[in-house]
Order: sequence, then structure tokens, then C-alpha cells
Amino acid sequence: MELEDRERSTQDRKIALLIDADNVPHGKIAEMLAELSKYGTANIRRAYGDWASAGLKNWKDKLHDFAIRPVQQFSYSTGKNATDMALVIDAMELLYTRKLEAFCIASSDADFTPLVMQLRANGHEVYGFGERKTPSPFVNACTAFLFLDTLGEPLVAAAPLAPAAKSKPKAKPNGNGATSPAPKPAGTILSQDTKLVTILRGAVEATAREDGWAHMAAAGLAARRQAPIDPRNYGVRNFTALFEATGLFQVVRNENGQSYVADKRNKERTSQPTR
Repeated sequence: MELEDRERSTQDRKIALLIDADNVPHGKIAEMLAELSKYGTANIRRAYGDWASAGLKNWKDKLHDFAIRPVQQFSYSTGKNATDMALVIDAMELLYTRKLEAFCIASSDADFTPLVMQLRANGHEVYGFGERKTPSPFVNACTAFLFLDTLGEPLVAAAPLAPAAKSKPKAKPNGNGATSPAPKPAGTILSQDTKLVTILRGAVEATAREDGWAHMAAAGLAARRQAPIDPRNYGVRNFTALFEATGLFQVVRNENGQSYVADKRNKERTSQPTR
């Protein structure tokens, strides 16, 4: 498929963006829509909340600027969140009455987990946006989930594949004249993330060729199929940088610009990817 055809295919994908305004900051709407444009067009845009409440007063301009339809939902009883119910009802109505390719649920509330699972069971992709406090069941249920604090922030690109040797970070003196230990490298932290490491190793094993090397694109896709992993949630730009940051994988790039990854535990891998 030509690039132009692929771009047209992406633009033709219809996405329903449903925002739980009680749990999403209004300042991230532009970044959310920009991210969704990679997957299709958010032609349905709705935000749910009690718009008479003081907590949503800053949302008004954003609704107008980005053509988001506000859905009013009063709190019928104290301690109950009627907004969630309204969003779920609309999502199910859209599922059966509109021809959509995907949904996007913007919230940090795990109560939407059953909704996401139902939408995916009906063959729809579901993208999620939320804060770091978002419970893991909701995050894991989505096709892809991106933490809001990563949107619009500078990220670390993949480092050169054959960097020159660098000196170790030195300890810095603290206010008492003593020295404070140097910070741990990011890779040390990522290598201790058992879930992430298991997924990345499984992705490499599933896509590795006989020489022990896997195409980076294939390994990244295999990782996404296991869980809604987005490298930006770990502070890096892409899967190449994520694999490298753990320190557990060997990554090389050939003269054609193609990247390959191998598990360092695999002693039977060749020194370089074979053609």
C-alpha cells in the first residue's frame, strides 16, 4: 500500500472520543486530539459532567475551541457518580447505532474497565488516556493507553547504537559537606520492572529468527499485542530506546537503517543479524 493510501485509510477511521471531565484535566485536550489523529478522526467528541459545578468552569473555552459536545449529567444522589453511567450508556448506543472503528475513553477511573472489555469483545479498538493514578485493570483492558503527563513533554530518543565510553556519574556534595550517591541509571529501574521485562522478552522470543535476532518493528508489535505498552509512558520515544534502556537487550542497526533486537541471555545468537 502506498503512503498516500495508508494516510487516507487512517483518516477514514472513525473514532468516538468520550471524556470523563471529572477525571481529565482540560489542559491536555489539544494533545489528546493530536495523538488520536495518528489512528483516525475523532468525529464524535463528547465530554461528560455536571457543568454547573465549579470544578468544571475552566472547561468551557476548551469545549468551544475543539468542538466538543458537553453532556450535562446531574448528581442525583450524594456519593454516586452519574457521569460514569451516562458515558457508558452513550458508548453502548454508539456501538450499536454508528459505524465506528474505535473508541477513546479519557478517564482515570477503573469503573470503565467492563465497558472497555465489552467494546473490544465487539471487535473495536479502545484507546485510553488517564493520569498516573489510573488503576491497572483499566490500563490493561485498553488496546493502547497513554498517561496524560507524557503528552507534550520532551522525550528521550534512542541513543546511538555504538556510543563512545562515558565516565560514570560522580557523587555530588550535599549541604553537609558529605557526598550523596549518584542517581541510578534509568535502565536499572526498568530492568527491575518484572512485568515490562517479561513482555519485552516474550516479544523478542516470539519474533526472533533462527539467528536469535528479531526485527524491531515486529518485536514492538508483539509487545503491543500482549499489553497496552507505549514507550512514552516510560520516558522514551520508541521501542528501540525502550529495549536499550533496560540494559537487557542488544540492539543493532544495519546499513539500510533497519533495527534488530536480541535477548542478551540468548548465548546462541549470532554476533550480528544475518541477512
